[in-house]
Amino acid sequence: MSRIGKAPIPIPDKVTVSLDGLAVTVKGPKGELSRVLPEGVSVSQEGGTVVVSPTSSHRRSRERHGLSRTLVANMVEGVSQGFTRKLEIVGVGYRAQVQGRKLVVSAGYSHPVEMVPPEGVTFSVENNTSVFVTGPDKELVGNEAAKIRGIRPPEPYKGKGIKYEGERILRKAGKTGKK
Repeated sequence: MSRIGKAPIPIPDKVTVSLDGLAVTVKGPKGELSRVLPEGVSVSQEGGTVVVSPTSSHRRSRERHGLSRTLVANMVEGVSQGFTRKLEIVGVGYRAQVQGRKLVVSAGYSHPVEMVPPEGVTFSVENNTSVFVTGPDKELVGNEAAKIRGIRPPEPYKGKGIKYEGERILRKAGKTGKK
């Protein structure tokens, strides 16, 4: 049995969870999220906690047990606190700015790259080189951060590009001249 899946999910104040079979809807101060969980698990609300349990001892059910518990826990955390990913822009002339809701990134191309966030996700920029992607849905925040990083991934020779905060770039030695 999954060690992660066994743990009950505490529901903080100001957060409501409604269950309809495998459909889970979580409402909180940061927004509302809903998701249909995969087959093989059952969800129940006991007092101030949500418990996810496998419906049988089959392998498929056991595989999805921990996943489903983590998905529901991320929904609860997202509507109560929210998620943030920070990206750092490294390189001469590389910068970002927010215009309205759009993020405009200048990363060495002949044109600036514009990104429009999906509903529920916001972009913010601090001193032109730090980009924050914020929202209640962890999956959506991570996908948008990956799209921004994909504009100009960090390169191994000089380390220029867009990287996650704390990401280590494996550096390579450049060419050595013939002597």
